[in-house]
Amino acid sequence: MRAFSVSDLNSALRTHLEGEGLFFDLWLLAEVVEFRRYPSGHCYFTLKDEQASIRAVLWRSAADRLAKLPANGEAVLAHGRVGFYEARGEVQFVVDQIVPAGEGLLNAQLEQLRARLEAEGLFDERRKRPLPLLPRRIGIVTSLQAAALQDMLTIFRRRYPLAEIVLSPCLVQGELAPASIVAALRRVYAEPVDLVILARGGGASEDLAAFNDEQVVRAVAASPVPIITGVGHETDTTLVDAVADLRAPTPSAAAEQAAPAVVDLRQRVAELRERAANAMLAYLDEQRRTIAQQASALQRNHPRRRFDAARQTVDELSRRAERAFERWLALEQTRLQGLQARLQTLSPQATLARGYAIAQRADGHVVTDPAQVQAGESLHLTLRAGTLLVAVEDSHE
Repeated sequence: MRAFSVSDLNSALRTHLEGEGLFFDLWLLAEVVEFRRYPSGHCYFTLKDEQASIRAVLWRSAADRLAKLPANGEAVLAHGRVGFYEARGEVQFVVDQIVPAGEGLLNAQLEQLRARLEAEGLFDERRKRPLPLLPRRIGIVTSLQAAALQDMLTIFRRRYPLAEIVLSPCLVQGELAPASIVAALRRVYAEPVDLVILARGGGASEDLAAFNDEQVVRAVAASPVPIITGVGHETDTTLVDAVADLRAPTPSAAAEQAAPAVVDLRQRVAELRERAANAMLAYLDEQRRTIAQQASALQRNHPRRRFDAARQTVDELSRRAERAFERWLALEQTRLQGLQARLQTLSPQATLARGYAIAQRADGHVVTDPAQVQAGESLHLTLRAGTLLVAVEDSHE
């Protein structure tokens, strides 16, 4: 025989109990007693009726989502699952949603759906898309018999007659309304529209139940273009409002949000025209200043100016060269005059002019020594003014 430990037994009980799908997604109508919230944020209490009770736990993550925690002695409607605490071998009810019993099961289910859709990110503000400024085709999903439809069409004719209205009728109340709304949305999504309006007039909260239906909410979230909801009166809110790109307080307000007023458009166009004209004038002034600056730069850097400057430089260099040549020539003339004077001083003519003569024998040799000639020999004497032919009578040193 095999003996189990208490731990083994409790573990097996937990696996068996929590593995049964029967004990998930339960609603309990009970009274709260022994309620206590610990510093950890978790809440522990007991749910009881006239014949029985069960321990319950509300984890911090679920407690933080509640607008108000339950009080001891309060009748509540609690949603959750059956759990098993192995350490003490106790069955407990793990609560994820709890509301006062007076609100009813329908409101509790609505809050549970809201929490689930929010956890999926369907209400995230980052999903919101801006509305088109000038929609050409606007889809409207509503009832053909609704007074809200005529109100919206009147607003479009008055404010923005340029838009083409694509109507996709549906039921907006009753058990068949959710499926009808989903079908109407899908029909209008198949059209080339720029914007969609989902609307219905005011009514009691149960009249608006179709707009809290999960399938309708998901159909609104799946819109390929921006979608505006205008459901009920200003104080009415539904789940489709949370998932739409824009929530309008009424159908008429939805039409005004979707359709810019023609008079406002004219004023806007006039403002844009004025801004464009001012911008163009400023641009032209800037271009004129730029062109003037560039023209001035071109004038400063024009090749003719460089040529004129180069030509002036050449002229200046030519004048400097000419002056340098004149100075050099004057110096050379002075030097030549000095050389000429020296040459004249050393010239034989100058010597002859002082009374000297040059004696040459008949063969042309200059006589520099008396021993070079003999008595009776003829010599040519060159004087300053002419030549003499003389005969040598005697020679001595």
